[in-house]
Amino acid sequence: MAISIRAARFAPQFKISISTIIHNVLNRIKMQRSRHRLSQLDAKALRDIGLSQAEANREAQKPIWDAPNHWLK
Repeated sequence: MAISIRAARFAPQFKISISTIIHNVLNRIKMQRSRHRLSQLDAKALRDIGLSQAEANREAQKPIWDAPNHWLK
């Protein structure tokens, strides 16, 4: 009993909810899907949005955790 009380006293206090974690994970999955779709666009569609094929491929190859925080809100 004393061990669990002592352990609880030193346990970190997280101020993030499960729903926030799920929201962030789902947003990152959506972002990865968008990046994949970007890599599938043809040259004309890329020109329409002002990107080159190299820029689109570079963005599509970024890992899931590589995103500015403002993209995930």
